[in-house]
Amino acid sequence: MVYRAVLVVGALLLAAGCGSGPARRGLVVGVVEDAAKAGSPSAELRRSTGSGFRAVVFSSVWTRGARAPSAAELTSLQAATRAATAGGIRPIVAVYQFSGETPRTPADRGDFAAYAASLVRSLPDVDDLIVGNEPNLNLFWLPQFDAAGGDAAASSFEPLLAATYDAVKAARENVQVIGGGLASRGGDDPSGSRPTHSPTRFLLDLGKAYRASHRSRPIMDALSVHPYGESARVPPTLRHPRTTSIGIADYDKLVDLLEQAFGGTGQPGRSLSIVYGEYGVETTIPPGEASLYSGREVVPTVDEATQARYYTTAIALAACQPTVEMLLFFHLEDEPSLAGLQSGVRYADGTPKSSERSVARVAAHPRCSAPRS
Repeated sequence: MVYRAVLVVGALLLAAGCGSGPARRGLVVGVVEDAAKAGSPSAELRRSTGSGFRAVVFSSVWTRGARAPSAAELTSLQAATRAATAGGIRPIVAVYQFSGETPRTPADRGDFAAYAASLVRSLPDVDDLIVGNEPNLNLFWLPQFDAAGGDAAASSFEPLLAATYDAVKAARENVQVIGGGLASRGGDDPSGSRPTHSPTRFLLDLGKAYRASHRSRPIMDALSVHPYGESARVPPTLRHPRTTSIGIADYDKLVDLLEQAFGGTGQPGRSLSIVYGEYGVETTIPPGEASLYSGREVVPTVDEATQARYYTTAIALAACQPTVEMLLFFHLEDEPSLAGLQSGVRYADGTPKSSERSVARVAAHPRCSAPRS
């Protein structure tokens, strides 16, 4: 049975764009973790390197009217990014907003772009900037649809991404602008109780808006997607050939979508670098660690052995996909509220879970291979 399971997993990896042998290029495996912005950045980042991670994403949330981060925000980011670089970790900053602050007017887009440019001027250790966070969801972008039920999200996100790209490149040309941070699923139903777009529909609408702009310059150097499974119990090998969702195993589908959206324009499509900007699998908290948490769990969870298997499988998949540049887990450490995400390889107090050792080994040296189940 074990031998048969290995063959099945291997077949799934091949179908998802993965063969065997070393990765064709250097996949970077990292985490989305703001803990180093507070407390002791060096101590927090040592935990990241100890868990095998080589990149860390810090957030910077824009609010309307801001053209630069506050002094306190900038100080914490400078300390965190300096400590990351000193520790051999690639620092990345994600700039975005919540839906109540959606930058849809020319003035707001100008302020957002200026804010992003200020970040890269003030953070010389940062060479990667993620612009946007799940703009296909109403939590981060409103409206999603216009009065006639047509797209209002991608069509207004496109000029923001274009303005920000130009401002960042003017501030520092070598910074990689990573666009999107798209959620893996969405309803595409303007009459639904929660208006959202699928990543498939959003990408096609983004391409349509880009073509209509007649812009000849790119709007992003890489695309970020958050390929979470439908629940913690869904393995990263699950493909979605007949739906509009996108997971890690849907690499070929995603590349085809990019080509359909941008092929033949100034924005690379099929060749565009891809960043899996958030991926996580929540674990059940054992009784011995329960005192570290508050509240109650609201979604299905898995044991730590399953988390380890899914995380190492995700790394093996991503390492085989030629244009995938990074895979970033959300988070390093669990959120202490059980209503949040317990998807770290460390508990809320920073101590390792039983999954941490095997994930660290694979994350530090990602290879394209069929993992044993």
